[in-house]
Amino acid sequence: MLSSALLRISALSVLLGVAAFAAPAQQNPSQPSTGDPVADAARKARAEQKTTPKPKKVFTNDDIPSAPPPAPPASATPSNKASGNAQADDPNAPKVTDPEEDPKNEAYWRKHSRLLRTKLATAEKELDILQRELSKDELQYYPDPQKALQQQYNRSDINEKRTKADAKKGEVESLKQQVADLEDAVRKAGGDPGWVR
Repeated sequence: MLSSALLRISALSVLLGVAAFAAPAQQNPSQPSTGDPVADAARKARAEQKTTPKPKKVFTNDDIPSAPPPAPPASATPSNKASGNAQADDPNAPKVTDPEEDPKNEAYWRKHSRLLRTKLATAEKELDILQRELSKDELQYYPDPQKALQQQYNRSDINEKRTKADAKKGEVESLKQQVADLEDAVRKAGGDPGWVR
């Protein structure tokens, strides 16, 4: 067992010795060795740099020009153009507005409902985060006894987060009230309350 291990070690050392003598023979014969390894490495790096292809251009959003804003829809018939010009010239003519700006339109109510509900969802998420941080701080253990005594005495970090959470609760309640008021406003305007749900 010991002799087979010695045999393997000796065979490995012979192979390594042969490889060490063969390594200088594998150098590129077209490039003379100066004996300075730094100069040889620099020469080799320059030769590799000449053969490597240039990197390809990577396009990002900054490289692509933004699309121009869409043009307003043009009317196809000349009679519509004439009536449009007449309305523009007549100050007593009813003004044509965007459907999202007309309070009798469903798009108007859906837009306002979507904005209020987005604000409400954001405020509720922020309140949830503040409440979690507050409950974590109430159970917080301070390894520094000086800090523990100070926080036990004035509880400034907990009080600060509690006031932020209370303010956020007020904001959430206000937004909920605005959503309910929006439903009432739709009913009063003669619209369908389903537009704001």
